[in-house]
Amino acid sequence: MSETSWKGAHAAAVFQGAAAILLLAIGAWQGVAAIASERGQERLRPTLNAESFLSGKLTGAVNHVMAHELPADPLLRASGGVFRYDLFGSGGPQVRVGCDDTLFLTEELRPWPGAEAAMAERAAIVRRVRDALSQRGILLTVALVPDKARVKEGKLCGAPHSAQAVARYDAFAEALRGQGVQPILLLRPLVARETQGGAYWRTDTHWSQEGARSAAAAIAAALRPLPLSRANTFRTTAAPEETDGPGDLLRLMSLDRVPNALRPAPDRQRVERTEPTESGSGGGGLLDETPAPEVALIGSSYSVNANFHGALQELLRSTVVNAAKAGGGFAGSAKDYFSGQTFRETPPRLIIWEIPERVVGQPLGQGERDLAGGW
Repeated sequence: MSETSWKGAHAAAVFQGAAAILLLAIGAWQGVAAIASERGQERLRPTLNAESFLSGKLTGAVNHVMAHELPADPLLRASGGVFRYDLFGSGGPQVRVGCDDTLFLTEELRPWPGAEAAMAERAAIVRRVRDALSQRGILLTVALVPDKARVKEGKLCGAPHSAQAVARYDAFAEALRGQGVQPILLLRPLVARETQGGAYWRTDTHWSQEGARSAAAAIAAALRPLPLSRANTFRTTAAPEETDGPGDLLRLMSLDRVPNALRPAPDRQRVERTEPTESGSGGGGLLDETPAPEVALIGSSYSVNANFHGALQELLRSTVVNAAKAGGGFAGSAKDYFSGQTFRETPPRLIIWEIPERVVGQPLGQGERDLAGGW
């Protein structure tokens, strides 16, 4: 080997060694930063003991932190999301891209094993809960929320929609009727709202503020014969400035923090807020007793988004306790509410159970099966 060749090989080896050391240093910094982060510490703290070390729980927690809390992780995920969407028009495993950049949750479109039996069992659970509440003089009404993919079917544009999913809404409504439960079906008013400008966000799986108000109006109309006091009045106002909509499907695509040129443009909204008016707040002194709310709402993220709860209060002219929760699915919030202090101490006269269509055919969890027997 000539001296020149030897020097070139030596320089290449030095460069490769330096690059390897740099990459190792970056990797070590990423790992240390992940472990030292607030979320990393929160994840690790319960496992910092001898028992967790011996059982392997500490190792598992460290692996989880290293996989999910690296400082570079958001950048890597965003790069992957941009690559999938801009090169292949794909939303990844959790999102399907329809026409006009309309996004759909894959969960709504896919079939589930044993869906028919799951729907029958859930309908029976609703009936048992209704009967148990009836014995205490409490009325239960069910509002069935259709999938975005059903209301915006014309925007699917080739996104695969299983035959099971197509039939699911009517099938579960019929299962409820078979149990003697007459649900409030929100499909028709939401389809009507869709033709007037949109009932669901384009980049989010939930209904828009307009869709939420249409759903609340349909529920209020169905409940109008009930003898509620309807003594409260509310006023809804909108923020003066437009902001981006919620965009949960953009987050699932890892596109929530990238420029609009690289992703579907977010929806825009003026955030609405509903508050009691002075005349309807029961207005008096500090010693006045405020009557317990007559209505409670249990359900999923639909009931905590887009001011649905506020619109429902305004249209019912009644204060509504909102016990719904994001991720509540079929019965998560119901189970928590019925076992909680609020229900024990101030039970309502009416409970509205909002149920999203997309969860009714999924396999049941034990918590759902325990719900009807937990009284």
